[in-house]
Amino acid sequence: MMDSDALAHVVAMVPFAAHLNLELKALSREQVEVHARIKPEYCTSGGTAHGGFLMALADFTGAIGAFHTLPEGAKTTTTIESKTNMMGAIPVGSTLIATATPLHIGRRTSVWVTRIESATGKLASVTTQTQMVL
Repeated sequence: MMDSDALAHVVAMVPFAAHLNLELKALSREQVEVHARIKPEYCTSGGTAHGGFLMALADFTGAIGAFHTLPEGAKTTTTIESKTNMMGAIPVGSTLIATATPLHIGRRTSVWVTRIESATGKLASVTTQTQMVL
């Protein structure tokens, strides 16, 4: 497990994630956890998290897992496919917890499933993404 300064450094490497104030809380081969607070500018009408924000959070979380598990000699990873199911509305001001786990880690691709829930456990979305090794 990485210390909090190292986790913050990983987020800082991705300007969009830093802009969204995403907080990487845990990183291992088995699981990635990222937290995000829903600001008004991340919302749709009605004051709930916008689907695009949920997808960005999921994409970052799965991509960090893929990057952390790159095979020897690989430099980076990129998303080549992503599918999200929106499950429930989470209101502005809530903290979201994104948890990504690998379905497959291979030489050329990895597949990650990311569940996004409120801090109280309400499911917001589930994303499955494929990351290509570069």
